[in-house]
Amino acid sequence: ELDEIAACEPFLKRQIALIQPRVVVALGKFAAQVLLRSRVPISKLRGQWSQYDGFPVMPTFHPAYLLRKPADKRLVWEDIKKVLEHLGRSASGRER
Repeated sequence: ELDEIAACEPFLKRQIALIQPRVVVALGKFAAQVLLRSRVPISKLRGQWSQYDGFPVMPTFHPAYLLRKPADKRLVWEDIKKVLEHLGRSASGRER
């Protein structure tokens, strides 16, 4: 896993710099910990806004985790609603 992270991290960071996204959603422990340079568990990071090189980052659970713990889908939905609000959208897809 560490080799994969080391190989992919520069590519990911270049992509973020080129794309200049309005928000980054970090799906899962590795994405969140790499971008945020943190060892805090994803269960503590999720749902809280953070920053990566000036870009807002919303960490949340990885989809594979939700297959194992479907009850936590509601937590991810709450995180996604925060992202939508940040982007000026409502959960129904309408602009605010």
